[in-house]
Amino acid sequence: MDSPLAPDLLREVTARAKKQIRKRMQTLRSGHPAAALALRSQHVVTRLLAEDWLLAARSVALFWPILERGEVDLRGLDEALRARGSALYYPFMEPAATGFRTGFRLSSTVGDVAVRGGKFAEPPPGAPEATRGDVEVVLVPALAADGRGHRIGYGAGYYDATLGDLCPPAAATIVLFDFQLLAEIPAEPHDVACARVVTDRRTLSI
Repeated sequence: MDSPLAPDLLREVTARAKKQIRKRMQTLRSGHPAAALALRSQHVVTRLLAEDWLLAARSVALFWPILERGEVDLRGLDEALRARGSALYYPFMEPAATGFRTGFRLSSTVGDVAVRGGKFAEPPPGAPEATRGDVEVVLVPALAADGRGHRIGYGAGYYDATLGDLCPPAAATIVLFDFQLLAEIPAEPHDVACARVVTDRRTLSI
């Protein structure tokens, strides 16, 4: 018979493994020159713009890059999708009575996405919030991912908390550099697997 402590031990081991991967991948990404990451970002944008499932989407949730952390820069994708008439949403986080409230808000113009006291750029507080059915594709950043659609972020759990509000019907797609793609990511029951992974070299459908 399994020990009643086994699930707790499993969670502890998984959390420790994620922490080690997170630290290793942050170091790996920060070791790449900014110019090299910018070029890889262009390849990511080019690959995304060749995907029918993205071009067919009338509404897309993006993320604004935290360049000092070396994140994939999707600003070129923002420009291309706006030119096509796509509705674009960006994540937000704001204080609430029980901690923080998260979600996605509509960005009317590229100029309204700005850092507003948090760590990432977001639309203005009064912008319309996305509800289930408003967004068709959500592009998700990551420090690491695997071919099963599992990812590791910075550990705050933002996307784990918000993807369930939009997916389904929205399809979540992990976006990262190819050197961040691992054979397997340790996953926990609360982790939300994504439908696709796109890097500067490949697209994986789960």
